[in-house]
Amino acid sequence: MSRKEKIIDYFNSLDRSLFMDINKDLAVVDTALPIGYGQTISQPSLVLEMTVLLNPEEDSKILEIGTGSGYQTALLSTFSGTVFTVERIHELYDKTKIRLENMGFDNVYFKLDDGTMGWEQFAPFDRIMVTAAARFIPPSLLEQLAPRGIMVIPVGGSNYQELLVIKKDSEGKVSTECKGYVKFVPLIGRYE
Repeated sequence: MSRKEKIIDYFNSLDRSLFMDINKDLAVVDTALPIGYGQTISQPSLVLEMTVLLNPEEDSKILEIGTGSGYQTALLSTFSGTVFTVERIHELYDKTKIRLENMGFDNVYFKLDDGTMGWEQFAPFDRIMVTAAARFIPPSLLEQLAPRGIMVIPVGGSNYQELLVIKKDSEGKVSTECKGYVKFVPLIGRYE
């Protein structure tokens, strides 16, 4: 079984309702749903697509911007070495940290902070997943992406964003590819 097939297989077994406190009866619907505090849990098909585009490897050190309910975090944690996840909303940070620890995800490190600044202490990162819409690529995140690293980030205005896959080669040269259009809640912080 290929790595992509393993990700899809695990994704299909992951019960989204476990990451929701409200609207649990709608967990199987392929749509974004509110989780409180003006935030959403992304639609399942998009969570899967973004994970496949990120292409986590067993030893990848991943930076996730926007922990949210932990649904994306759980998927990343299962297919990488470590996940460093940053959430700006205190209530979500507290709930999700407890949720993921209770579920046995022991390779996840949590930070309550402005995600646009990344997590410089543990940089560089092999992979960076951004789960909120940036108006532009935050320079701090680009700096914290390792050579041969990949970042997946929605970039654009409030109505829709381009889903970008950003790759940095071994020399540090950056390339960007649009993989379609999405709609995310806004990324809030110093680099909004």
